Amino acid sequence: MSDPTAPYQKHILVCTNERPAGSSRVSCGHCGGAGIRLRFAELLKEHGLKGQVRASKTGCLDVCELGPVVVVYPQDLWYVGVQAEDVEEIFQTSVLKDGIVERLAAGPAEWEKLRQLRTKA
Repeated sequence: MSDPTAPYQKHILVCTNERPAGSSRVSCGHCGGAGIRLRFAELLKEHGLKGQVRASKTGCLDVCELGPVVVVYPQDLWYVGVQAEDVEEIFQTSVLKDGIVERLAAGPAEWEKLRQLRTKA
C-alpha cells in the first residue's frame, strides 16, 4: 500500500545509463532505456496519472548486464531484460494494479546469473 503522505503513489525508475564506447560492461541506455522511460511517461499522461505516479530516468542501477532495468516502487519490483514492447504489460500489471509480471521480475535466478557474469569478468 502506498504512503498517502508521499508525493507520488508509485515511482518507476528506468535505467538510462550510457557507458562510453569500448566499455567492458553493457549499459541500459544503449539497450533502449530512454525509449522505455518515454513510453512510461506517455502512458502516465494518457491515463491521467501525471502528478500521482512518476517515471524517472536514472543513472546506473548496477545491474546493466541484465538490462534494460525498470524498478517500480513502493513494491520494490525489479524488472530485467525489459523491451519497449513490455512497457504496456508492466504498466497495466504493476502501475495500475499491484501485480507482478513474473517473466520479467528479477528473483534469485537472475541475481545468481548476475553474480556468475561478474565472477567471469
